[in-house]
Amino acid sequence: MDENAYHAHRSQINTIPCVFSKAILAGCAQCELSTKRSLAEREMVSCNTQIAQINCSTLHSIFRERAAFTLKISPANTEIAHNKAMQLQCGGLKGLQNVLQADACNVHALIQKSLEKEDSMVDLPWQEIVAAIALWKPRQRFKNT
Repeated sequence: MDENAYHAHRSQINTIPCVFSKAILAGCAQCELSTKRSLAEREMVSCNTQIAQINCSTLHSIFRERAAFTLKISPANTEIAHNKAMQLQCGGLKGLQNVLQADACNVHALIQKSLEKEDSMVDLPWQEIVAAIALWKPRQRFKNT
């Protein structure tokens, strides 16, 4: 399957793509509203509800805006490198989990808990969350000696 056909078919199958798919596929997070699917030997994650995807999109945008200086990325909606996207998603969700003192890193549950605690996600303690984003490192690869 060529890339153009793959992307066309993917958008037909995955009508509501998960905003935090990189974190979910990497095992940094989970979500009760996500569904994993496979296409052409690749995995993708879709969201089961449009409202949840909008909430996740809002949180992801705030992560990106607040951590732009720390990660040396543009706060605008431009594509960022995979490692920066992983740092933003995994570190941001870990920071949110720490701030909310949640047991598990369940994306939907974290968003619901943050909205119960604060009137808006903008009112969260972003210094602590951005610090977690800055500190997040990918797992070390196994070196074969």
